[in-house]
Amino acid sequence: MTAPQVLDNAQQPPFRPLRLVAVVLLILLGISGAAQWYSRNVTLPRYCEDPATVLERVHRLLTEAQPAGEGDRKPYIIAARLTFLIPRGHDEPLTAYLNRLQRHMEQQCR
Repeated sequence: MTAPQVLDNAQQPPFRPLRLVAVVLLILLGISGAAQWYSRNVTLPRYCEDPATVLERVHRLLTEAQPAGEGDRKPYIIAARLTFLIPRGHDEPLTAYLNRLQRHMEQQCR
């Protein structure tokens, strides 16, 4: 049995960080694109069944400490996902955000 050969520095291929960065960047762009496609084609259409109720729940989520009270929390969790997909601007007033959210939902639900 022979010992494995150790490559000296002259025989080792050079490290190419730009290739590594390019591969990682492509992977991240692919994940971002897939997430946007999924939210546009799968997640957002779920809110089209009753957009008025969803907007009411979003309003309650943003204004009340316990919007569901003692009732079912699942509809409010679903509404919270919408606020994640379409986030509120830094200093955006609540009414402006709800109007923007409504316009976005109307565009998606056509």
